[in-house]
Amino acid sequence: MASRAVKVALLLAAVATTCALAQLHEKFYGETCPSVEDVVRKEMGCDGSVLLDSANKTAEKDTQPNQTLRGFGFVERVKAAVEKACPDTVSCADILALIARDAVWLVSRVPGHFANDTRVHFQRDRRSATPTPNFTVLTQLFAAVNLDAKDLVVLSAGHTIGTSHCFSFSDWLYNFTGMENPSDIDPTLEPQYMMRLKSKCASLNDNTTLVEMDPGSFKTFDTDYFKLVSKRRGLFHSDGALLTDPFTRAYVQRHATGAFKNEFFAHFADSMIKMGNANPLTGSQGEIRKKCSVVNH
Repeated sequence: MASRAVKVALLLAAVATTCALAQLHEKFYGETCPSVEDVVRKEMGCDGSVLLDSANKTAEKDTQPNQTLRGFGFVERVKAAVEKACPDTVSCADILALIARDAVWLVSRVPGHFANDTRVHFQRDRRSATPTPNFTVLTQLFAAVNLDAKDLVVLSAGHTIGTSHCFSFSDWLYNFTGMENPSDIDPTLEPQYMMRLKSKCASLNDNTTLVEMDPGSFKTFDTDYFKLVSKRRGLFHSDGALLTDPFTRAYVQRHATGAFKNEFFAHFADSMIKMGNANPLTGSQGEIRKKCSVVNH
């Protein structure tokens, strides 16, 4: 869900067995690949979470919403560096988690860190399964992986970094009820913001234009996202949905003040760790690929 795209917490999808239950442990690579964090940090970048290639173009990255994602080559570069340091040890999922953690750490402390780095592109595009989720659907999706309403509102703030193509949200502007005309807009969207988006996204079929998810602050991990959502200027349906529930609305309004940044960062770290614990592959499940884009032969 929420993006790709970049996180504060250390998420190592590693396994230890305790009382017959699979548990994650942040020091899992302490002996087998103690340098993995340093290697990833030196090669630092970010990408989408769909990595596998397909000869017949049927992989997840080939679906229409994912065809605009960039940065896969950089993940391969990081993977190659890790393989050189620790062959057949660190999974691609764990490398993505480390990349995500370091990306947020960097942009929260060095605003615009990636401004001149064309290899890195933070971007969030529509998920084909639920393009216009309401709050009920969102909470059901999160609950399915043991995440609650607090995790939903906290992780949604990942939209503070990056850009999105118009087709991820243009139905707000031209096709809210299915009429497909310029007046068929979402009435909950703040009017001036709606007009600004329309000036950038010329039509429902605009597949090329990029729009900042957090205008004016899209290269910095901060709490400005909540300020926008509180003013009904959230870019996606899922952003606006946060104002329809008393708990998430109160959380948005509290952090829209900008007075509780450390509290939010701690919450974000906690929620990312919870998400990292959702259905990890353990033991002999899955494989540690040599290259993240292809399965081992």
